[in-house]
Amino acid sequence: MSNPADILREHGVQVTAQRLAVLQAVSDLPHGTADDVAENVRAEIGSISRQAVYDALGILSEKGLIRRIQPAGSPTLYEDRVEDNHHHLICRTCGKTVDVDCAVGETPCLTAADDLGYQIDEAEVVYWGTCPECLKANENSDDDGSKTA
Repeated sequence: MSNPADILREHGVQVTAQRLAVLQAVSDLPHGTADDVAENVRAEIGSISRQAVYDALGILSEKGLIRRIQPAGSPTLYEDRVEDNHHHLICRTCGKTVDVDCAVGETPCLTAADDLGYQIDEAEVVYWGTCPECLKANENSDDDGSKTA
């Protein structure tokens, strides 16, 4: 990350220790929840209220410095990869979330059949499945007979 204080200033955000720490925490914890961010910030600068974390996440999201990801049925996640329109893979078992670049060529349902007058500037796709670690754990539990059907 470039100089975080300069980045905040360039986006018209007042520089505070809390905002700097939240921005750094989001960078350190891609796809972290607000609670993850708060825990990281507390370890870095000491005391910070939950509301202060939410306020900082809100202004950083609003200014386009971080991205808020809101998968259905999951807590809101935050990341600092904002320069492209990438998508996400989420494990249904453990909740691990990873970035996946947009497909090139024929891509399913990324162009609206009718934009209904909207100026569309982003398409969001979330792929749901089971991550390799959970698949392996499931196979191992099947192999040792500890899992019942």
